[in-house]
Amino acid sequence: MASLCLTPLPPPPPSQPRKLLEPNYSSSSSPSSSLNLKPIVVNGNPPTFVSAPGRRIVAVGDLHGDLDQARCALEMAGVLSSDGEDVWTGGETVLIQLGDILDRGDDEIAILSLLRSLDIQAKAEGGAVFQVNGNHETMNVEGDFRYVASGAFDECIDFLEYLDECTNDWEEAFVSWIGVSGRWKKERKMSQNYWGPLNLVKRQKGMIARSMLLRPGGPLASELAQHAVVLKVNDWVFCHGGLLPHHVAYGIERMNGEVSHWMRGLSESGDSPQIPFMATRGYDSVVWNRLFSRDVSDLEDYQIKQIHSILEETLQAVGATAMVVGHTPQTLGVNCKYNCSIWRIDVGMSSGVLNSRPEVLEVRDNKARIIRSRRDTYSEFQAIDYI
Repeated sequence: MASLCLTPLPPPPPSQPRKLLEPNYSSSSSPSSSLNLKPIVVNGNPPTFVSAPGRRIVAVGDLHGDLDQARCALEMAGVLSSDGEDVWTGGETVLIQLGDILDRGDDEIAILSLLRSLDIQAKAEGGAVFQVNGNHETMNVEGDFRYVASGAFDECIDFLEYLDECTNDWEEAFVSWIGVSGRWKKERKMSQNYWGPLNLVKRQKGMIARSMLLRPGGPLASELAQHAVVLKVNDWVFCHGGLLPHHVAYGIERMNGEVSHWMRGLSESGDSPQIPFMATRGYDSVVWNRLFSRDVSDLEDYQIKQIHSILEETLQAVGATAMVVGHTPQTLGVNCKYNCSIWRIDVGMSSGVLNSRPEVLEVRDNKARIIRSRRDTYSEFQAIDYI
């Protein structure tokens, strides 16, 4: 492997506002559906409001660095090939991942790379892949590495070395990392005796590598800055923790822009940008809020009514039918509450969390269903009836 390059890294070029995503009319798509579907229209930078007429929508919850479970969930969702080639099979589907890809697992950059690769493939077929940032993304950009797995520090070292091999071409290195990360990981494990299990130099290199990638303005932080913290697709709103009325009053596009600027290290005054408190800090911020994910069996009737009223007020303010959140593992699996106005889809699938069987949410024509494995082998899938 090449030696770790610790010289300052150029951030990736600023992203351009997304263009309309034209449907694909290839023979692999159904001619009738392709010709009748209007283009996907994306407003906001990062994306905030998405019109995706007639599209099937699938939502996947927290992945926390577990590439195997991520692949399984995406296969269940019908958007990833099962042959290990990481090919998009979703056609014109819109895939939404609800954040917390970072921390607790070893393959964070590989998952981010996979989703970017799938987005490129999906756009060619009239589909799209969107991500929203969760609290673990914002924590890492703040420099809070408390929940970083040792293997994730190693992946940061490996990726910086690979980026050096790619002559600091961020786009090439980032998109192709999913195809080479496994080999690099295997080679690293073969040379672990060189470092020793508790080598402080290796640990320090991992911290430096991660800081370079994820500091505000760093290349990986700038990559995350392309994603929203609140995303509205058709009549559904997606966020990691939960949206509240005062968030909507403040402006969700405004919040998305502030988080993006902070992650890019941008500031109108030239100073370091302030951390966007409303979106990323505090128990009721967008990425930390657990109000709608709490177990209702622990609540009194009046509390349930209050929460339901807040949820209805939020949805009415943002013009949405329902909200989909992650953040809080649901031990009973994906579920909905409050007349199915809220869907909770974090099942703790990562081996660093609950190692539970993956489940995904599918939305068609404003109706939702849960897709989950029928057996531990994932060889058979079942879809819960539409609700």
